[in-house]
Amino acid sequence: MWNGDYQFLLSNLIQKDFKIRYRNMSLGVLWSLLNPLVTMGVLAFVFGRLLHSQQRNYPVFLLCGLVPFNFFSLAWGSATSSLVDSTSIIKRVAVPREVIPISTVLGNCLHLLIQIGLLLVFTLATGERVTWNWLWLPFIWGMFVALVCGLSLVSSAVNIYVRDTRYVVESFNAVLFWLVPIVYSFENISPRYAEVYRLNPVAAMVMALRRILMDAAAPAPSLLVQLSLGSLVTLGIGLFVFHRLKQSFYDYL
Repeated sequence: MWNGDYQFLLSNLIQKDFKIRYRNMSLGVLWSLLNPLVTMGVLAFVFGRLLHSQQRNYPVFLLCGLVPFNFFSLAWGSATSSLVDSTSIIKRVAVPREVIPISTVLGNCLHLLIQIGLLLVFTLATGERVTWNWLWLPFIWGMFVALVCGLSLVSSAVNIYVRDTRYVVESFNAVLFWLVPIVYSFENISPRYAEVYRLNPVAAMVMALRRILMDAAAPAPSLLVQLSLGSLVTLGIGLFVFHRLKQSFYDYL
């Protein structure tokens, strides 16, 4: 009964988030395609044409960075404010509070699936081929979603007490865009900073995608370990912090 009730609630929260986002929009879910396409077009023009990037297959190169980063920033940002936005549900329904931010992240996964489809279509349309290494894609995306869930649990809980948290997350994501190799290659990074970049799980995700889709090779074992360990540790910390802070949520909502 417990599992059935909360699975039903989780499913409805995910659907509600997806429907609300595109309510009253004439183009609907097409915005999930237009957003990365427009961004890719602008970046490809600036860095590819004006700054003469020599990167092979630059549109796919950009999408391999934009798709995971867009999901990361949007899912984390919206999940951070999800508890405050769902005050009425929290006060009226006795559900595990963790369901709220996690459902927000999973709701963004519906948009992510659309953008992953766009990425794969572009990959094939530009001459890249399907290989057995594509079987790594579900695993690395699963680890990436776990990472975002962990971060969202922490930030959404803290946001109950410090309402500026959502703006800190938005500012951090604005800076992070340039600290992830989206418009430039990891090979362009100075060796003195390379190890620091390797500690960034978002950068690891981008590099793993490019390795699979553009190099037709399996992700480096170090990248897989970094992404997996970082994601699982973050999820564990998120659950621990959320459990410690949720006891007083009702008093601050």
